[in-house]
Amino acid sequence: MRIRTLTGAVAAVLVLSGPVAGGQAEAVRPAATAAPPGDTRVLTYDAGRAGEFASAVDRGAAVWNDSVDAVELRPAASGEPADIRVVAVDGWPRTVPGGLGSGTVYFGREAVADGHSTVRIAAHELGHVLGLPDRKPGPCSELMSGASAGPSCASARPNAAERAEVEEKFERAPAGRSMGPM
Repeated sequence: MRIRTLTGAVAAVLVLSGPVAGGQAEAVRPAATAAPPGDTRVLTYDAGRAGEFASAVDRGAAVWNDSVDAVELRPAASGEPADIRVVAVDGWPRTVPGGLGSGTVYFGREAVADGHSTVRIAAHELGHVLGLPDRKPGPCSELMSGASAGPSCASARPNAAERAEVEEKFERAPAGRSMGPM
């Protein structure tokens, strides 16, 4: 399990409980231009239309949560707008990014019918939302090689270079809930 830094409301409480001027706590507004170093960006996803692949999407998100510190993927609360939408479709999987940290994942049944791992598909497509391009052809050890690694490849873990690329992209991204239009 990874240890995450304090963020959001917890950090605000710590700031407000610090030294006071004139007996009152002074509110400090975080900078809007960049995420603090080591801060975890929370992105929400909606797997409500992912059909039979909803648990694979949860497992693919968990892979990323276990692999990087700069971003955390969480299911959206009921009625909450999500940064990432996942929809089950016939055909091949694909992702339409809406900017770094947002987009729509089309979870294609054709790849599953051909024997590809559902968790690898989910982690790969979420990788696109996290800013990674396809790297085809490629070996099974590269998550972003996708289907080019063959249907026997079940590795859903990003390699060191893929993890580092996501960390770097999110550490440089402007602060805020979503990094681009949906």
